[in-house]
Amino acid sequence: MAVCLLPGTELAFEKRVERDHGYGRLPSMQVGKLGHQVARFRKVNEGCPNAHHDALEFPDGQIVLVTRLCEGQNATVLQLPPSPRVTNDAVEQNAHISHRLRAACGY
Repeated sequence: MAVCLLPGTELAFEKRVERDHGYGRLPSMQVGKLGHQVARFRKVNEGCPNAHHDALEFPDGQIVLVTRLCEGQNATVLQLPPSPRVTNDAVEQNAHISHRLRAACGY
């Protein structure tokens, strides 16, 4: 199943996250376990059109491409990223500042 996530979305996994090292899954050695169950979705390599962009950032700062995660892991969205909000007060304040700047510059 594919899911679209906004950058900044916080996720909680059922178990510690496992990644594929490119050599396949080695469960007996547990080399793929990251030790974390929470992560934040983010975009990386955006300047490289031929690279994967979807990644997870873990609490220790480690970033892992989503394509490197082992299959069959389940996650729940904990929190969506904040969306910018424009209030009437902010609009009025910006208009007041713009008016003051124009007056100070002699416009």
